[in-house]
Amino acid sequence: MEGLNRLEVYKAAQKLAKFVYQEVLNKLPAEEKFGLSSQIRRSAASIPANIAEGYGRYYYQETIRFCYLARGSLMELSSHINLAYSQAYLPSEIKSQIDDMMCQLLKLIHGYINYLKQSKRGLNEPGSHQVAEEPVHYSQGEEDMEEGL
Repeated sequence: MEGLNRLEVYKAAQKLAKFVYQEVLNKLPAEEKFGLSSQIRRSAASIPANIAEGYGRYYYQETIRFCYLARGSLMELSSHINLAYSQAYLPSEIKSQIDDMMCQLLKLIHGYINYLKQSKRGLNEPGSHQVAEEPVHYSQGEEDMEEGL
């Protein structure tokens, strides 16, 4: 569990979920308890849960797949937040804060996916860097033509 708790993407997802639970859900009207409130709660909780589940798979492709699911849940949360804001359930300060958090988390998810893809190919493994010469551009300039090269 310690490794999971060190992942920046997981910590950011947990922070976002906590913010939603503490600052967003209590702003929604009672009649949304089984509607929008429930959808927001589930999508917010799903983001860190998918990251954790993928982390526990120990297989790059599965971890990447669960990161895509987390990204989908993040997009779902964004849609629900936009709807809540358009219905004047959320003040602009809360909307702005959550938008910033979601944008940062999206960047972290993309970064983690890219890291996993590189690791899958072995690019992050010690000693896996290929040795290659810089490409040399050969041309036949006038001096080469005169010498018959």
